[in-house]
Amino acid sequence: MIFFGLFIRCKQNTSENTKELKEKAVKLQKEALKYFGVIPSKMPGSKNDTPELVSLGRRLFFEKRLSENNTISCNSCHRIDKNLAGVDNLPTSPGTKGKTGTRNSPTVYNAGFHITQFWDGRAKDLVEQAKEPILNSIKMGIPNKKVVVKKISRIRGYRKLFKKVFPKTKRPISYNNIAIAIAAFERTLITTDRFDDFQKGSLDVLTKDELIGLDKFIKIGCVTCHNGPLLGGNSYNKIGLLNVYENNKDFGRFNETKNEIDKFMFKVPSLRNVALTAPYFHDGKIKTLEKAVETITYLQLNKKLNKMDVGYIVKFLMTLSGKNFTLKQEKKTKN
Repeated sequence: MIFFGLFIRCKQNTSENTKELKEKAVKLQKEALKYFGVIPSKMPGSKNDTPELVSLGRRLFFEKRLSENNTISCNSCHRIDKNLAGVDNLPTSPGTKGKTGTRNSPTVYNAGFHITQFWDGRAKDLVEQAKEPILNSIKMGIPNKKVVVKKISRIRGYRKLFKKVFPKTKRPISYNNIAIAIAAFERTLITTDRFDDFQKGSLDVLTKDELIGLDKFIKIGCVTCHNGPLLGGNSYNKIGLLNVYENNKDFGRFNETKNEIDKFMFKVPSLRNVALTAPYFHDGKIKTLEKAVETITYLQLNKKLNKMDVGYIVKFLMTLSGKNFTLKQEKKTKN
């Protein structure tokens, strides 16, 4: 009888816990929709992208002959091969001569949803962004646009493809058309994840710990900057807002605008796929997601989180990994 009574009470407690968890999930789902929202199914500018244009862009994305010595492609820094999440997982990426830049290469996935491109926002869209690395002396190293066009024009396969994709253009192979094609392909790089499933109504898709992490993410104030469908990518903020960041050499947007107020201002990174895109921050100096959460809450919010709270937030952030990358992520977390 005693055992039976304990069994009944245990069953009642489990039922109450399940009900409480469901109520918490319902509340958090409403808050999530208010602060975030789901990733749209199509990117801005993709309306007129044809399969042929996208296919050409994909080929160019992997084309190493767009670099001075045929060793670097877009994919070299923004890797989408081997189930990678659009990054090379290096602090900063090496160029054709082995020299590295000063900023971390952000993921190319969902990039077309951002307000601008690059950490300092110097490119207004994906087309402008695609043009920059090819002519950058540290990155792909080709000296000028004419050399790029001449190089691609010598390749018979490209002559046919560009003529097919740009039939009404007098000179189909142009620097602008190369960038247009690459951007069209990049506009297809959209991820879906469990957090979007949760926001769409699948309340049981997040675990109790992940729900706690979401709740803390909101209450601690992370949503001040990391909001919208990408949880970022839609604004600029000063790194070291309330406490000074160790890297005081990179002035961020100031280098572009020369406006004093823009010193140390950077585009707020999207947190979609963040568990897979280490290392972190604009300079790639933060190696782990746990350290990134701990550091950024201190720098921006002047809050020192304990390990438990950091752990909960990280568990939530892991729900933002695209479904294509889930298996790879699970293998990583077991080690």
